[in-house]
Amino acid sequence: MDMNMLCTYLKVFLTGGIICSIGQILIDKTKLTPGRILVIFVTMGVILTGIGIYEPIAEFGKAGATVPISGFGYSLANGVKEAIDEKGFLGIFIGGVKATSAGITAAIVFGYIASLFAKPTIK
Repeated sequence: MDMNMLCTYLKVFLTGGIICSIGQILIDKTKLTPGRILVIFVTMGVILTGIGIYEPIAEFGKAGATVPISGFGYSLANGVKEAIDEKGFLGIFIGGVKATSAGITAAIVFGYIASLFAKPTIK
């Protein structure tokens, strides 16, 4: 393994680790539910992309920034920006879904497969 690849892995690990650490701090130190934390991360991904902060983070951390749920917000915002450039006002409505359709489909398919093996119980 060369030094450049090792440096890339380190950047990905640190970026993803920082994002996940923020999520863990929110879980431990606040009374926010996991669903609300998820919404906060997606929303912050969109906002940070809109104001130009998330792009440099994604360039630096690569998959460490695009794989966590904040990366979903990043993909939504980029999809909307590209669709607005192509289709104008209509791009606001179709851009985000088009850009994230593969992730949405994977979540539905793998969620269904997991539900076939899970045995839910009432607490």
